[in-house]
This record gives sequence, C-alpha cells and structure tokens, in this order.
Amino acid sequence: MSSERRPRGAVLVVLVEPQELVNIAQVVRAMMNFGVPDLRLVSPADYDPHRVERIAHRSGELLSRVAVFDSLDAALADAVHVVGFTARERTAKRNVRRPREALEEAVALAAGGPAALLFGREDKGLPNAALDRCHRVVTIPAEPSYPSLNLAHAVVIALYELSLARGAAGRPFKPPRRKAAPATAAQLEALFAEAERALAAAGFFKSHVEEPVLRTLREIAHRVPLDEREAKLLRAMAIEIARGRAAR
Repeated sequence: MSSERRPRGAVLVVLVEPQELVNIAQVVRAMMNFGVPDLRLVSPADYDPHRVERIAHRSGELLSRVAVFDSLDAALADAVHVVGFTARERTAKRNVRRPREALEEAVALAAGGPAALLFGREDKGLPNAALDRCHRVVTIPAEPSYPSLNLAHAVVIALYELSLARGAAGRPFKPPRRKAAPATAAQLEALFAEAERALAAAGFFKSHVEEPVLRTLREIAHRVPLDEREAKLLRAMAIEIARGRAAR
C-alpha cells in the first residue's frame, strides 16, 4: 500500500510486525486518549478492525484511517522525522534521546511534514535495520533489571510526552459543577464560632489548649481558602456535632 500524504504537523504511530491484536487495540485506545488519529501497521500478524473496536470502544473513525503496509520503507516514505523506541542499548553510535526531549523535537519538526513514532514487535523490538531509518532513538528510563515495556505501555508513555509537547499541561481543568463565591469574613467567623462550640461539647479542650487549636483552624481555613458553600457545609457539620453531644 502506498503511504497517503498527511498534513504538516501530523504525528504518526507506526507498529512494526505487531504480534497480538489486543496490543494493537490498546495502542488504538491510547491514541484516542491523546488525540493522535493516524496509525500505520507494518506486516501485522493479526489485524481485524472489527475485533479491535470491540476492545477499543468508539474507535471506528480512527480505525477507518489505519493503513497497513508490507514494508517499513513504504510506511515511512512520507515521514520527515522518525523516532524509534527501543528498550535495548546498542553498541552502534546513534542519536539517542529521552522521551521528553525527543517528542518536543518531533512536534517542532512535524511542521515540515509527518513525524513517525516507531515501535517494534512485542518479542524482539525494533531490529537494527529499522533503527537505521530513525533520526532519533529513544529509550524510556526503566529499572535496568527489567527494562522491556509492554508495547502498548511504551506507546502510552510516548503519547503522553507528545501531549505535553503540544501544550496539554497548560490546558485548564474542568470547572466545578457548581461555582461558589469566596466565603465572607462573617461566614468564616460563624463557622469558627460553631467549630469552637462543637469541640467544647465533644470535650476536646480537656486535653488540648483551646486558643492555639482555634488559631490553627483559622490558619487552615485561610490557607485553602474556603468558598461560601464549603464554609456553610462545615458550619452545619459543627452545629450537628454540638447538638448530638448535647442530646446525650
């Protein structure tokens, strides 16, 4: 199959001779997680998009774009930058990088055309002939006594670093379901008063000095700081504790 020209800025995941369909499915799932839509397979031992979709749910659109190739040269034909991932250190002198540095570079160079992230088969990894085609070779830091990662795990780490390189760390968190204004001074004082009553009712001050305890509560509340919904909730809890103790 001839490689389809991808837009500038595209990053491709290329799996060389993957042996297990479940690993392909987990790679597809990771690509969905991190918004990478282009997967290329080189001589997979087993590939059935319908079975993959049963494992990687809602991945039909990505699977419709998967390209299968008979040779690595064909799969990489349009790539302007190739990053190979391997767990084994080689004696040959290569342009070795760590994941973060390599993915930041790949994002920058992808502006000129597709960049390919290359992963080998589960049992053997990438052979030297494949690494010879790589502009950069990446080894993910791992325990030296057990350095080989599962194929899908290695892809997840690479795509996470790719996501960071594309600025995902600056993406804002999802806003709270219900917004609340900051607690007012009056609301905080009401909370502290009820907390003092609850602690006294519970007998807490029999073994703790009251003044420093209450001052610490203030410091905690001011450090957070609390919003009005949180202040009201904590005050209500303190009131119920005091009532419960008084009813005994």
